[in-house]
Amino acid sequence: MNPHAVTTLAQLESLYDQVMEVARTKSTDRLDAPTRAFIAASPFVLLGTQGARGNHITPRGDAPGFVEVLDDHRVMLPDRKGNNRLDGLRDIIEDNRVSLLFLVPGVNETLRLHGLATISTDPELRARCVAQGKTPATVLIIEIREIFMQCAKALMRSSLWAGQPRPAEVPTMGQLVSAHKKGALDAVAYDLAAPERLKANLY
Repeated sequence: MNPHAVTTLAQLESLYDQVMEVARTKSTDRLDAPTRAFIAASPFVLLGTQGARGNHITPRGDAPGFVEVLDDHRVMLPDRKGNNRLDGLRDIIEDNRVSLLFLVPGVNETLRLHGLATISTDPELRARCVAQGKTPATVLIIEIREIFMQCAKALMRSSLWAGQPRPAEVPTMGQLVSAHKKGALDAVAYDLAAPERLKANLY
């Protein structure tokens, strides 16, 4: 037995500080104006799936807004042409739980979405996803179970977007959390304090 292996939740939790209240309560199960704006600005998404062959994560990208919001609880992701391994789609047939991670160039926060996916051949939905004259064979309809913004620390440490300006149309963490908490959080004050707070806790 490995004496350094962490095997219980009690062990795990003893190694870390308590989760901040804002982080603990920032998730929701529906889209609002800030999350819609983030999705509309995102040209790149990572799709996480799981099935009998294991776990897979696949990149999906196109022009900003290629993931379409259908309503407050559903988004649509076109399946553009790839290598035809179909790892993610095969997984969804077996287990339709999926995760999406949205990135926007210049934005250190990311948007995490967890939900249940359906592979659809609906001709009307596929027609809405035509790009470069090509219609995707299928689209994913994802029912949202949880959505929230991930803090900026990982991308700050990596300097992934170093020197790239933040798009003005993308909501801040304060704006998103305030919307989720029905205005119970002061978005301006939260965002003003964020740079020093993040810098002090990067490591």
